[in-house]
Amino acid sequence: MIKSKQDYREYRMRDKTLNMSWRDILFNDRAHFKILLRKTELYTNCSSNFFGKLICVYYKFRLIRLGRKLGFSIPVNVFGPGLSIPHRGTIVVNPSTRVGANCRLHVCVNIGATGGSSKAPKIGNNVYIAPGAKIFGDIVIANNIAIGANAVVNKSFHEENITIAGVPAKKISDGGSRTAGWKPNG
Repeated sequence: MIKSKQDYREYRMRDKTLNMSWRDILFNDRAHFKILLRKTELYTNCSSNFFGKLICVYYKFRLIRLGRKLGFSIPVNVFGPGLSIPHRGTIVVNPSTRVGANCRLHVCVNIGATGGSSKAPKIGNNVYIAPGAKIFGDIVIANNIAIGANAVVNKSFHEENITIAGVPAKKISDGGSRTAGWKPNG
């Protein structure tokens, strides 16, 4: 969670959005979304005066607006540093979800709670989530796991460095996120 300007710079560096040119920011709308997400997190967590809270409202408005354009419903303070979103498309994430560093998130992913519960998944570091994956419930996903396309994950996986897939998801191989082609930055 971003708690200072130093944390903000670290998250932006790990998201690979810190030293972007103006051309990248104008034409790479997913990178612009991540920048707005991190600025909103900074002002949400660190603003104590009226002016800071006003800026926070402004950034929340812009984040929601760009999120609707891209199809993203990603709340603040959910993802650790190193978030990667390679494509536009529907992504829905519950605000109670917690995801570690270096997560790659593809289109048509849904991460949420079940049955009106506020308990949502806890996902580790270096996790690759392929297109169409559905992850829900009070579950834990370990570090360095690759979640296959269209997988339905409704139970915990505590073993690291594995690939899971299927409906319902089960372990299909060893190797994890690195064998899925995801080389996390950081």
